[in-house]
Amino acid sequence: MLDHALWADRWKGDFGFVTFKLHHGLVDGQDAYFIRTDASDKAFAEAEKLVYVPLMGQAVKAGGRGLSAIYLFDGAPAQLPILSTAPHVGDYSPAFRVHRVTFTSTPERVSSVAEIESAVNAGKVAVSQTDIVVNYPVVKWPGGELPHDDSREVYLGDGQLLEPVDVAGEKVTFKLHSCYPASRYIVTDVSMPEMAEGMKIAPAPGAKDLTDAGATAKILVFGNGLEGSGPMGFQKSVTDTNVGDEKWSPYWDHYTFVWQDGTATELLKSEADILATESAAKLKRFPGTPDTNGTLFMVNCPVPVVAPLA
Repeated sequence: MLDHALWADRWKGDFGFVTFKLHHGLVDGQDAYFIRTDASDKAFAEAEKLVYVPLMGQAVKAGGRGLSAIYLFDGAPAQLPILSTAPHVGDYSPAFRVHRVTFTSTPERVSSVAEIESAVNAGKVAVSQTDIVVNYPVVKWPGGELPHDDSREVYLGDGQLLEPVDVAGEKVTFKLHSCYPASRYIVTDVSMPEMAEGMKIAPAPGAKDLTDAGATAKILVFGNGLEGSGPMGFQKSVTDTNVGDEKWSPYWDHYTFVWQDGTATELLKSEADILATESAAKLKRFPGTPDTNGTLFMVNCPVPVVAPLA
């Protein structure tokens, strides 16, 4: 993270901004640009200045479900990281399992997973698959990038970026949203491709298995009730955990709560309050949204800043 503010008076929207350093990689020989936010390994997270999220490692224990692959090269500083996939590919997931690559002879530039595999067969490189999972959302890929929002008035608007991806300046600036009790977060991709267009974020169908792998947390979103700056135009959402909790993850399973007809609405700021209100038959829960007919989806929402909401 390069810079951030919890709010700004330069636009009407109830969000701040956060600027990340942009990282350059290759996918099938083409340019891809990503940000780095979280890692499942404590030492790796500390060394790379990322958020430590041990729960992401559950995907490895579940046989690698929901994971892409990233290849990082040791002893070859000019070599760009290689990604196995990106949002233009049907298997994209922002959860990458780290592979370490070492040249056994004079380094030669490689630009794809296929070239790495050929180099392994030729005895030119050695690859070590680690158990480290990183959250590296891709923001610009062959043929596309996350859209930006010039109006800057509402949560979704025309995109989650506040300006186009700045490749020359090696940076990208997101809307910084807030939810109870203390998360300030960005939105990068969603596991249900049908939701990606409306949310103006990247499709990540390969990430759908992260839920069954036990690598996700929950976001509780309101589909009616008090008007506000939440994702659906009502009160701010609520997370079931906070950064630093053992069961926290940036991969949020999306649940929508709708107030029942004739029920007096109120501001709810915790999961406990929501569940108690649901038990009292005042709220109805929908996995995903009412329109997804019971189908749950995961939204990637890294949290670079923790600050309690009033």
